[in-house]
Amino acid sequence: MTTNLRSNLHDIVCFSHLRWHFVFQRPQHLMSRFARERRVFFIEEPVYEADIDAYMAASHCLKSGVCVGVPHLPEKLRTDAEKSNVFLSALIEEFLQRNKVHLPVYWFYSPMWIEAVPSGIETSGILYDCMDELSAFKGASERLPLNEQRLIGIADLVFTGGVSLFEAKRAGHPSIHPFPSGVDLTHFLKARSTQPDPEDQRAMARPRIGYAGVIDERIDYDLLREITALRPEWQFVMLGPVVKVDPAGLPKADNLHWLGLHAYEDLPAYFSHWNVAMMPFAMNESTRYISPTKTPEFLAAGLPVVSTPIRDVVRPYGDLGLAHIASSAEEFVIRAEEAMAYHMGMKWRERADAFLQSMSWDSIWESMNSLLTATIAAKQLTGRKAPARATVTSGAVARV
Repeated sequence: MTTNLRSNLHDIVCFSHLRWHFVFQRPQHLMSRFARERRVFFIEEPVYEADIDAYMAASHCLKSGVCVGVPHLPEKLRTDAEKSNVFLSALIEEFLQRNKVHLPVYWFYSPMWIEAVPSGIETSGILYDCMDELSAFKGASERLPLNEQRLIGIADLVFTGGVSLFEAKRAGHPSIHPFPSGVDLTHFLKARSTQPDPEDQRAMARPRIGYAGVIDERIDYDLLREITALRPEWQFVMLGPVVKVDPAGLPKADNLHWLGLHAYEDLPAYFSHWNVAMMPFAMNESTRYISPTKTPEFLAAGLPVVSTPIRDVVRPYGDLGLAHIASSAEEFVIRAEEAMAYHMGMKWRERADAFLQSMSWDSIWESMNSLLTATIAAKQLTGRKAPARATVTSGAVARV
């Protein structure tokens, strides 16, 4: 990408509730791709420390080219949202001015950031990528729903992380578009070839049933206790960071293994030595609108999938026979047994591969980038938001 082309594109300032070096997921996939052609500044939530003056720590992610900004605030401000936001606004404005950011696109992942965005920076566009229903998550601020209304009211463009979220939000904005989770096919196809078995699971017997992702209030821990007891000869692998739940309260069993957070680059090696991928999500408000990124990743790795009846997994994966759906522990282990037997035929993999071809992060990014470019152009031309509206027809997403 030439310097001239980069200079002709608006910088993106991304306000996120997730940290850049956390689990590699939607924000990282998209911002890394935007950084190939324009400058991207990724602002994390503040870190609070005792006895410090407020400052912004900045670093460049060498692999992606994204500049990551982490505000550091005095510990005494942790419980004072109003003062914290004053400091945040000043830090962000100074950070953007220092980097000569002019008419950026503001890209929001959390509506809470609307309280802290600096008023002294004029934008070329405002985009809200609603990847989850954050108000349903544990510890969510009571101000979040109102802030989301405010954000949607000023946004030029809104994306959602799944069809269920789109259906819930579609009436709130004239230009809202569903973008379910994508997949890096090249990366996860590595799991289909011989990979060294990672050391921390090498000694485990088989079959191995695995989950990879954030481990929080969205996991059904009672279900895990039951399925591990029903099949003590199976090994159940839980790969990912434990957040917002007490690690001491996690189920314990000789055949249940909590391996913690591992690098995105290492996931294919783990998946290569699993027999079935599981998604033991709880059926509650926090999972009502989720569209798990892991569904297409597991399928790309060549793993059969067993999931609880999450709506955006049932439709389309369950309906197309690409995922086995289970509502109880007994049904879960039966479906896993069926998945392992079905896996021997490999016909499902051919159908999964055909389905996944349209779900690459590259194609999702290209569609988002086209919508963003068109929206900014229309706004510059008319001073109004582009009127495009997305619709869902027969289970498929159409953009008109």
